Amino acid sequence: MTVHVELRRGAYHDSVSLLQVSRTVAGAAGVEAAQVAMATELNVEVLRGMGFEVPGDAGPNDLVVALRTVDEEAVATGVTAVDDALRALSAPTGGTGADDEVPPGTLGSAVRRSGAGLALVSVPGAHAVTETYDAIAAGASVMLFSDNVSVEDEVALKEAAAAADVLVMGPDCGTALVGGVALGFANVVVPGPVGIVAASGTGAQQAMCLLDAAGVGVSHCLGVGGRDLKAAVAGRSTRQALRALAADAATEWVLVVSKPPDDAVLDDVRAEADALGLRVHWATLGAGRPDLTAALEQALAAEGVTVPDWAATQADPDDPGLTRGPSLRGLFCGGTLAEEALLVAADDLGAIASNLGHEPALGPDLTDPGHVVVDFGADELTRGRAHPMIDPTLRTARIATEAADPTCGVLLVDLVLGHGAHPDPAGELADAVRAARATAHADGRALPVVVSLSGTDADPQGRARCADALAAAGASVFLSNAAAARHAVAALGATR
Repeated sequence: MTVHVELRRGAYHDSVSLLQVSRTVAGAAGVEAAQVAMATELNVEVLRGMGFEVPGDAGPNDLVVALRTVDEEAVATGVTAVDDALRALSAPTGGTGADDEVPPGTLGSAVRRSGAGLALVSVPGAHAVTETYDAIAAGASVMLFSDNVSVEDEVALKEAAAAADVLVMGPDCGTALVGGVALGFANVVVPGPVGIVAASGTGAQQAMCLLDAAGVGVSHCLGVGGRDLKAAVAGRSTRQALRALAADAATEWVLVVSKPPDDAVLDDVRAEADALGLRVHWATLGAGRPDLTAALEQALAAEGVTVPDWAATQADPDDPGLTRGPSLRGLFCGGTLAEEALLVAADDLGAIASNLGHEPALGPDLTDPGHVVVDFGADELTRGRAHPMIDPTLRTARIATEAADPTCGVLLVDLVLGHGAHPDPAGELADAVRAARATAHADGRALPVVVSLSGTDADPQGRARCADALAAAGASVFLSNAAAARHAVAALGATR
């Protein structure tokens, strides 16, 4: 085996492009492992954890090429594959000559030239604010996909948007559906009467998928950013979105989905919705409030829609002769799904350590011998990396770690399908589940795995196909995230 690590100074590429480069190079002859990534602190930590020695002076604007190959000849093959893949990223995609129109140099000029009413901003957070102001000034609403934008900047952007009578969706808005067009991470659903306003990404996807399973379509899904209903932001974009849906002829009723909001802000927004004459149902997580599935069931019943039995497949129980660890380990790609699972499970289990802003808080290594829920999509885990719904590397590695830990009694994970997500997430997760259960069984331990699967059969990955793959690997699969969390707690109950 030969290990090759090189540092390319100042050779910046975005994380999603580099993920594709890594996958391409990993398929080259003689290459056993390949990671091509910017040398952010997180990426360097991951690379060192994989056994690669990254130079100590590497910085976030430097490119690391790390290869593990069968021999020296394969190193040359791998490096050539890296160069070819990076060259392809820079290849021109259009234009035939000097007479071609000069492309616009700024986002604002592109909006003005095209007459677009909506711009999508997805650049590092330090630059996202400037681009968003530029689009607002040009008269466009903005889907601000970027994270790592300060609360102060968020408030200022939303005030500027209100003054211009446009909408800022975000920051960290991962999901939107506008007039049937999917933006960011979004599921394939039929058009229908429901407008969704979501201070949540995967919460919005969970709602769309449950509505789809109930045979109810969606007119628009307007993400507003996970902090919008917090006190500091005061629901600025939620109010704008509600006003837009109130004026939309295709929207008959509205579902507001949110991570735990500020109570006073929620009361104010409710009052404004009432003044608009909207039929609004509220799926807002928090102590004393229903989970997202229960809230949606209440909304469907109020609208005269029959509530279906949500799809679920339960795995056969492990051999009763196997021992089982005492702790729940929830490993999530979706922040809202993680939040909901923690709230549901804590009703029975008590304190659960997490990186979700609750106590007890996890330390930097995100581990604890007790109950744990980790959101791998948190801002601090996505700097310089693609979101885990695109690149699940960190979560997959953690599954293997938990499988070897005798304190882990049940694994609870999510899988979110749709546009923008990994093209075959169930295949990779099924392999990880199968390996994890084999590791535990070899140590004489049972390891139930429960999967919350958000998706539709019309999604590119296909919900039914993904559910079958996960069930074949030994996992229990639920369409309702809340039901998955309750099943995981029940599976743990035998040892409590």
